[in-house]
Amino acid sequence: MTDQELAVRLNHRAKGVTEVVLNRPDKRNAFDDVIIQQLIKALEQVDADNNTHVVILRSEGKHFSAGADLGWMRRMADNSRQENLDDSRQLARLMNVLNHLSKPVIGLVQGAAFGGAVGLAACCDIVLATEKASFCLSEVKLGLIPAVISPYVVRAIGERQARRYFISAEVFTARQAEHFGLVHEVCEDESAMERRCDELLLQLALNGPEAMKAAKDLVFAVSHKVIGQDVIDDTAQRIADIRVGEEGQEGLNAFLNKRKANWVPEE
Repeated sequence: MTDQELAVRLNHRAKGVTEVVLNRPDKRNAFDDVIIQQLIKALEQVDADNNTHVVILRSEGKHFSAGADLGWMRRMADNSRQENLDDSRQLARLMNVLNHLSKPVIGLVQGAAFGGAVGLAACCDIVLATEKASFCLSEVKLGLIPAVISPYVVRAIGERQARRYFISAEVFTARQAEHFGLVHEVCEDESAMERRCDELLLQLALNGPEAMKAAKDLVFAVSHKVIGQDVIDDTAQRIADIRVGEEGQEGLNAFLNKRKANWVPEE
């Protein structure tokens, strides 16, 4: 097998928890067209798995991902515009699949997260990073732009920061990323990040799987929308539907009877 064939693997971390792991540490987990397809396939697989309630996106080795593989970029430079367009659409598809995954996604970032890897982080629901993690939207250094990742990165860090870092290609720290909103929490090191991830997994295990899915979809439904009658009606319908649904009924019944809901794992 080539290193590409082993570049993305699935790991069952705990009951209901599946890791999607970039496993190319010798290449700083850089990705190319083949690995993008592997990531899409892995994400679609865990999304369709009814036994997976939470997904973790992480990488082996010292770095989360250096972004695009140099060999891939070299090949694409020699390809036609149509071939480049087709190729870019696959990266855009990866970002869309990750961003709209129906399950909560926790991203764990260590070392460098450059170029497209910033897009991966922006598409996760919760992002933890080590103190020494660093980020860079480095595309303009190569005469390129962070095009297909831009909608997700701009939503994560805001237009003002995007205007600076898209143009400057400066490296920014985990603490800056936390301040911008790209990272939710900064941990001392990888061990501390793993412990914090385990704490979050315990927290998420208390929540209804279908409710978390609906809550994530709710954010997309109301974000950047004018609070008009359409939004008001839609949100009212959503809570009415979930109240009468099986999980909503179980959750309310458990709360009123002071017992654990049936999705909460036994201690």
